[in-house]
Amino acid sequence: MTVIHEINTLVWLGELSHRYGRPVTLGDVPGEVWDGVAPPGVDTVWLMGVWQRSPAGLEIALRDQGLMASFREALPGFTGADIAGSPYCVRDYVVDAALGGPEGLAAARAQLAARGVRLILDHVPNHVAPDHPWLTSAPDRLVRGTADDLARDPAGFIEAGAGIYARGRDPYFPPWPDVVQVNAFSEALREATVATLVAIGDQADGVRCDMAMLLMNDIFGRTWGERAGTAPAEDFWPYVIARTRARHPDFLFVAEAYWDLEQPLRQQGFDHCYDKRLYDRLLHEDADSVRAHLAADLAHQRGLVRFLENHDEPRAAATLPGDRGRAAAVAVATLPGATLWHEGQFEGRRVRLPVFLRRRPQEPVDEPLRDFYGRLLPAAAAVRRGDWRPVTSTGLPDNDSHRNLLAWTWTHADARHLVVVNHSDRPAQARLPLPWDDLRGRSCRATDLLTGAVYDRDGDELTGSGLFVSLEAWGHHVLKW
Repeated sequence: MTVIHEINTLVWLGELSHRYGRPVTLGDVPGEVWDGVAPPGVDTVWLMGVWQRSPAGLEIALRDQGLMASFREALPGFTGADIAGSPYCVRDYVVDAALGGPEGLAAARAQLAARGVRLILDHVPNHVAPDHPWLTSAPDRLVRGTADDLARDPAGFIEAGAGIYARGRDPYFPPWPDVVQVNAFSEALREATVATLVAIGDQADGVRCDMAMLLMNDIFGRTWGERAGTAPAEDFWPYVIARTRARHPDFLFVAEAYWDLEQPLRQQGFDHCYDKRLYDRLLHEDADSVRAHLAADLAHQRGLVRFLENHDEPRAAATLPGDRGRAAAVAVATLPGATLWHEGQFEGRRVRLPVFLRRRPQEPVDEPLRDFYGRLLPAAAAVRRGDWRPVTSTGLPDNDSHRNLLAWTWTHADARHLVVVNHSDRPAQARLPLPWDDLRGRSCRATDLLTGAVYDRDGDELTGSGLFVSLEAWGHHVLKW
């Protein structure tokens, strides 16, 4: 199952350069560093932000007082040299020369491949930079405006290149000031998107598609109305994914997705879609809510990306501190589907860095947390094989704390695992009937893969009344039988 490690490439290479006392690009990252980026239990690395960023977009960002305030909060004392521009304001899908260029990326991909690890990169399908070549060479690929539009709504339109264009937007928020909206209904845009993705497929094993749902026919039509023109019969993603995979059959498509549109995007060809709903439930809701979420069809769950943080969300160490964060990590690491880890998460970084910045503040490493993740990742890789099944707990008389426990099994050949997580801030006890009938009539031993603790139990009890479990607040077990 896919396990992704997201790396902020620009910041990461800057810190490596400082560590090694020389400029480090993608082409000459030391081997031991690649070992750390792709530890046991990670099979895919996402190098976020490798494409050429837009100078014009940077100029617009520097005038944005809200962005400046976010920079000051994340990096006190920052200077203009710390602002690189947004990796999601792409001027061209060419690896930035300062990062090592296409040759450096090819070397990085070879290093990862030698370790059995795939490489994925960003694709930003909804918008381009205001100095992107299309604004002069191919305006028919973009949503255009008029002088009246610009006068009436200067926040929604921009004059650049060969004319006036709509700024990129999400229908629920104001337009992004530094990008220009593509026209997802344009045949020329669709053909150009396929060409871009095929070119990325020559350099990587997949893409993480930014705000993928915005290009769906119904969403795009509601957002742009008559400006978009007539919707094609075929939706955007089936068109571009099928044509990309004609050239790169195994190319991995991962969607950043919101608004409960994961299933439609999966049906349109994506391998995996963000599971933002689970993230929200783990942060803000109780175990019953999480359990209901996990009752979804298993095929659907296999297509989700479970995460506790990424570059768009606050750091997990800040939102889910201590044992609560460990419990949530055990859950996302051992569920069906893909898992996304964010560089710095294992060390307990607490500052969410705006993607515009090339430097981040120094933070102390949480060594116990790093040790925990060092055990969790390989344990999860061992667990997530074969058949997954949720386990229904039963309570004790006058004790309903069993409702706070989340539990599931994985069964593969002779390998059997049980995961139990107390998703609450109080102790919980339960009986967990196990689904392995052949345990009857014999003594059984379980080992916790995270602590090494050993438990001897009677097989008749395990398959009858069930394993008795008692966990402290935010406690967990990852048991191998």
